[in-house]
Amino acid sequence: MHLRVKEADAGLSIDMTPIIDMVFMLLTFFLVASSFHQEEREMRIALPFASNSAPVSAMLREFIVNVDRDGQIIVAGRTIEPDQLRTMITDAVAANPEQKVTVRGDRAAAYSSVVAVLDICKGSGIQEPYLDTVLTN
Repeated sequence: MHLRVKEADAGLSIDMTPIIDMVFMLLTFFLVASSFHQEEREMRIALPFASNSAPVSAMLREFIVNVDRDGQIIVAGRTIEPDQLRTMITDAVAANPEQKVTVRGDRAAAYSSVVAVLDICKGSGIQEPYLDTVLTN
């Protein structure tokens, strides 16, 4: 059986209306969700006083130390010296004795560079610094 295809039917088209509708729904959802979050911050609440108050996020902040392939120490996007790292970690441990530190060493970095950072962590009061790795299958 032979079917004839008209030239107008030969071109395929994708209906974009459902995709556009979904994008608008997501946009509306995120706008509403973010405004609720802001309203919680703007509520007039009289917070109680505390002698040892600090934001919870500051207490739980993880300290991440990167060691690049050249052995340079990078914290928060800035290259720092080992003495600066020691001071930063000592201050963080003084503020929070359970401070977490993650050391991320480039796979091409010299092992001694990563060990030097781990030694600074241990000497500054971090009992168990974490070594970050990538999971492979």
